[in-house]
Amino acid sequence: MDTALKDIARTQDALLTRAAQRGDAAALGTLLERHRPGMRAVALSLLGPGPDVDDVMQEAALIALRRIVDVRDPEAVGPWLRMVVRNACRSLLRDSRRTEPVDEVPLPPDEVSPEQLLHRHALRDWIWEAVEKLSPALRLPVVLRYFSTGVTSYQQIAEACGVPVGTVRSRLHQARGLLAQELAETSASRHDDTARRTEASWLEAHETLAAAERGEFGKVVKDRYSPELSLLSGGHRLGGVGLILVGMDSDLSAGVRQRPRHVVAGRSLVVWEMDLINPPDAPDHCPPGVAWIMSLQDGRIGELRLVHAPRTADAGHLAAA
Repeated sequence: MDTALKDIARTQDALLTRAAQRGDAAALGTLLERHRPGMRAVALSLLGPGPDVDDVMQEAALIALRRIVDVRDPEAVGPWLRMVVRNACRSLLRDSRRTEPVDEVPLPPDEVSPEQLLHRHALRDWIWEAVEKLSPALRLPVVLRYFSTGVTSYQQIAEACGVPVGTVRSRLHQARGLLAQELAETSASRHDDTARRTEASWLEAHETLAAAERGEFGKVVKDRYSPELSLLSGGHRLGGVGLILVGMDSDLSAGVRQRPRHVVAGRSLVVWEMDLINPPDAPDHCPPGVAWIMSLQDGRIGELRLVHAPRTADAGHLAAA
């Protein structure tokens, strides 16, 4: 391709990228089709021929949906898409426990606040509308895999859902296919304001923890949680409202505090990722973090899954639950 044709291609890429960043699903679809041969070549070079290549291509498309707003140089979207595929391949290789050197996508600087990250990575409303149309069994692994920050590996998702790793792979494969169809159908419709809903969930997370420290967690649970709430771990029911109240009281009495780090908020599924701050005299009382994975029923929390970050030994009633 001569210089003039390359310049035209870069200009077209830039126009399509900016349109996709404004929420134009058709523009993003065109971008993915334009760069599909190069993206697939990267996948083949790292994985070799086989079904994993198709899975990685689908996964890369979903990652592009979420992260297209991160592209700073729209004319360089091609190399960016190939990088997305490369990292998706390496993630698959890591999850398969095969040895592969890893170059991670650069993380945002530490001084960026969660609220700023929310606006920077705000999901387009039409993406969430497609996610909401998935069945609960498919929606949960998709949200954890692509939209959370701490429960993303196949093993972690399997533990959160209480299913084998192979089932997680199967559900993600099925969900990616359905999302591709749903996104095309929902891109032109009017949908909820995802950013506003997520901001409200950030506020609710802070207010919930503040109420707990004031001794008012019981009122929050009464107002927001279903009386038939199920507290789940590994897919098994541990208890209900009473266990949540006891666990929160126990951790606060031990001097453990929680701080919201990342929030994902759909209409039917909400994830609060928390840092756990242990007291100075018991630095290992709780693991470093916990994710509250909440399923909503009629506007109330009907299921709560608490997934804690890995650590050496289990301690702390709320986090361990």
